[in-house]
Amino acid sequence: MRSLIPKKYQTPFVYLALATITMSVTFSAWLAMLNNFSIESANFTGAEIGMLQSLREVPGFLAFTAVFVLLVLKEQTFAVVSLALLSIGVTITGLFPTVYGLYATTILMSVGFHYYETINQSLSLQWFNHDEAAEKLGKLLSIKSASALLAYGAVWVAFSLLDADYMWVYMALGGVGIVLTAILFLAMPEFNHGAPQHKKLILKKRYSLFYLLTFLSGARRQIFVVFAGFLMVEKFGYSVAEVTALYILNHVINFFLAPKIGAWIGRVGEHRALTLEYIGLIAVFTGYALVESSTVAAGLYVIDHLFFAMAIALKTYFKKIADPQDLAGSAGVSFSINHIAAVFIPALFGLIWLIDNSLVFYAGAALAACSLIASQWVPKPHQMPQAIQ
Repeated sequence: MRSLIPKKYQTPFVYLALATITMSVTFSAWLAMLNNFSIESANFTGAEIGMLQSLREVPGFLAFTAVFVLLVLKEQTFAVVSLALLSIGVTITGLFPTVYGLYATTILMSVGFHYYETINQSLSLQWFNHDEAAEKLGKLLSIKSASALLAYGAVWVAFSLLDADYMWVYMALGGVGIVLTAILFLAMPEFNHGAPQHKKLILKKRYSLFYLLTFLSGARRQIFVVFAGFLMVEKFGYSVAEVTALYILNHVINFFLAPKIGAWIGRVGEHRALTLEYIGLIAVFTGYALVESSTVAAGLYVIDHLFFAMAIALKTYFKKIADPQDLAGSAGVSFSINHIAAVFIPALFGLIWLIDNSLVFYAGAALAACSLIASQWVPKPHQMPQAIQ
């Protein structure tokens, strides 16, 4: 089976690229059809979709448990198992068009998705050296966007031109994920992971700044994911097609710019990149709070999404300060910290929204300001200790 992929392409980057395509195609397909499928086939109301979104985030909060799985599975094997769970969860989603059926398939999909994201972060930081990490992470983000575009396009063709059934579309795109996962398992060799990894939870005082920035990043992301799109629909009356067009535009822009952003971060360093990101986010969230034009709101949405690419700097900063053997044990911890806010932000800020939706976005600007202040303690390139450069 190794002959499926020529030997010159049996590299860590190609492995992560194929894994990224698998994750992006399956998850994007699931997300693109979720709202319509849940309402049209499973008769969801707002209460059920809220519960589903909460259930979906629980595996992210529990991502720290990945380190215990690594006691019995190698990281590459765990990555394949996670992608298999994600792909199977998406494949069978259409077979269970009920409230509890969709809850169950969502949890299965989400366990695979969040464990894969945790292991992916660990592997990419282990396999890429300091000089190339930012640029290669940018290229992977570009590949992720291209794969999402293919998934969105396939869903659009299936429902606009072929009048397809949800069950068959979920099975087809989930099946693509299963096939790609099998190729990863059968056709890719095991790569050298560098320093042996600690098989325990890693929490160190000297990583405190990274933990703080990760938590603040997760809180801001929840405001964007939950409320920015909701603003488009509630305040400006965007249709499903218009919101989907924004998704597509975001991914097209990321496809072209993410590699360039990654290379730029590698040149200027994490301190300057994070400073620019957080200043930009303060402006974007303030803009959300004040905007009265649907066109300006769409522009803010696109700019907001573009700043996600600059989050590469937070990963490369951690790679430079972390002990090489801490990467796996820290990945799950940081992913859990990133999801702490997902437990309470949607519900709490949903109540604030009822009072004044601008307050939600002013809170986002305040979180970005806290990140900006904290980021000033990130060392500049010439301040990085020689031992960790």
